Amino acid sequence: MRVILVDDEKLQLIRLETAVRKILTDSCDILCFSNPLEASAYGREHKTDIAFLDIEMPVLNGIQLAKQLKASNPLVNIIFVTAYDGYALNAYQLHASGYLSKPVSEDKIRQELDNLRYPVELTPGKKLQIKCFGNFELLCDGKPLKFARSKSKELFAYLVDREGAAVNVNELNAVLWEEDHKSYCRNLIADIQSTLRNAGLSDVFVKRFNECYINVDNVFCDAYEYKKNNPDAIRMYRGEYMAQYSWPIFDTGDRG
Repeated sequence: MRVILVDDEKLQLIRLETAVRKILTDSCDILCFSNPLEASAYGREHKTDIAFLDIEMPVLNGIQLAKQLKASNPLVNIIFVTAYDGYALNAYQLHASGYLSKPVSEDKIRQELDNLRYPVELTPGKKLQIKCFGNFELLCDGKPLKFARSKSKELFAYLVDREGAAVNVNELNAVLWEEDHKSYCRNLIADIQSTLRNAGLSDVFVKRFNECYINVDNVFCDAYEYKKNNPDAIRMYRGEYMAQYSWPIFDTGDRG
């Protein structure tokens, strides 16, 4: 995730940076600009997820800068930070993600980050990215991974839900059909093996005897990151987990 902070008052910029860094993870790129023209030039060349913008700035004010950033990146989340209250309508017309009045606090910043207009995608650290929030999806190097059989995807989703626990064919059969389809279940497992092998992902899926499981160390999964208390993953969760299936229940722990 890439975040830019723009304020021509350097002391205010330092205070904002300090507060934002306390909330976001170390893996985030946070860049500070006291010159809005430099921020605009940076935005034309780099994808930006979130922009905290002061409004009252010389040469190029925050409203103008926001328009330029959105022209280059329509899904950038603009959060205005200002000591004046007269710009709320302009912010609304620009479909800004948030509006903070100075002096800002960590709690106010956190609230805006938890309610972004355009949720920020997690940056995967593995070849296979698993998305459980919303609908269940699989991405290999950023591209959708498709199995030959549609039911293979649901079987794989169940293994992801089990978080690396070994599952036997009887359990898979009971969850997916509630009747005897064990031979077809084995065909789905073979489809998963073949698809992953062809995608260079043989280390993701383990099959032994009559059971199989996911090697969780070799995948990047939003639900797993959530349970590791990754704040970016926590912000992404909107109450839907593998929404296209009837059986999943996501344990949110103590977060509600």
